[in-house]
Amino acid sequence: MLPNTGKLAGCTLFITGASRGIGKAIALKAAKDGANIVIAAKTAEPHRTLPGTIYTAAKEIEAAGGKALPCIVNVREEEQIINAVEKAVKTFGGIDILVNNASAISLSGTLETETKKANLMMDVNVRGTYLTSKICLPHLRKSKNAHILNLSPPLNLNPVWFKNHCAYTISKYGMSMCVLGMAEEFRGEVAVNALWPKTAIYTAAMNMLGGSGVEKQCRKTDILADAAYCILTKPKSFTGNFVIDEALLREEGIKDFDVYAIAPGHPLLPDFFLDAEPDVITMKLEQHGASQAFKEEKKSSQPKHEGLDGAKVDLESASAKPLSPVAETFRVIQGAISEEFVKAIQGVFQFELSGDDGGTWYIDLKTKGGSTGCGKPPVKADVVMSMSSADFVKMFTGKLKPTMAFMSGKLKITGNMALAMRLEKVLVQLNSKL
Repeated sequence: MLPNTGKLAGCTLFITGASRGIGKAIALKAAKDGANIVIAAKTAEPHRTLPGTIYTAAKEIEAAGGKALPCIVNVREEEQIINAVEKAVKTFGGIDILVNNASAISLSGTLETETKKANLMMDVNVRGTYLTSKICLPHLRKSKNAHILNLSPPLNLNPVWFKNHCAYTISKYGMSMCVLGMAEEFRGEVAVNALWPKTAIYTAAMNMLGGSGVEKQCRKTDILADAAYCILTKPKSFTGNFVIDEALLREEGIKDFDVYAIAPGHPLLPDFFLDAEPDVITMKLEQHGASQAFKEEKKSSQPKHEGLDGAKVDLESASAKPLSPVAETFRVIQGAISEEFVKAIQGVFQFELSGDDGGTWYIDLKTKGGSTGCGKPPVKADVVMSMSSADFVKMFTGKLKPTMAFMSGKLKITGNMALAMRLEKVLVQLNSKL
């Protein structure tokens, strides 16, 4: 890991979203130098599912050697930003560094993104970053080595990063465009840069999106903390850069990246917006070494399954020819479904499969007993997933993670996005029964 140099001693950092995750990790790294940290975040009372508050973060920062000023700040509220900045200047005498870390995410298509979710992403990611920068800049310009650092990606215009979550991409690229514009506007006065991870980082958000077991494919927040520290200790002539954490740390002489891994040696999930080609990314995950999903089962009679149109679909017959890979997949899934499993999931998944073995199939994990079959489900689907039949089989045999299939454009999702994101947990539980 990157050692501290003491260069941030006495510096004041205003960090949005610093009560947990990446923001807090950056704060703790700077605190080891003896920096002053303004924790500008919303969480004042403990959240029912998310860890930490601005006050628990303040205790950790002070224990690490820094001084902390917890401020309740929703970056959607201009007045709250102004008040926190004024309080920071009054307490610490100025602001040297702004880290725009606060962010909102919804990985949904255009028709599936509710207006309030689109507004949230635009307000937090773009408007929040712009306003916080604007309000801090008069104070930053007085600092000897002022920095603004946005946690946002390089401006990659490959359509694959737009088609599945257009609103989210626009909002994150808005943060990056602030870097592009402000770096030039304030060149020589304030350094403005962007930082983005090469791989997925394990945070509460990733846990929500990725499902069970995703942490093994992630790095710790420490890698972004080290990369941010490296940027923020550079002279202000270092500006207008879109930095990838691993690339920067390699330049700084870091060679052992296993120290940043949740599970050293385990394949890592590439992050959004970076052009390892999607097919290459998926191939890397397919080399995961996942256990075989389909073990030989004891031969037993299997029920026929009924689609919405009442057609009976026989997934197993002693006299039938060998089942197709898709039909075989659904046959085994049917055998793994239990009443307990149905109660836990409470969702109906419809699959629109293309290719040689295409068609409409479903998994009903809502109706008593659960069922699978060909055709539309007997009740309305909560989630519709469109992909090739080959990728479907890979996904249900543990060779292709749903998160990666979605990120790479192999999987299109409509309907209940939160339920769709639980598919990985569904697969883990199904495979454990096979």
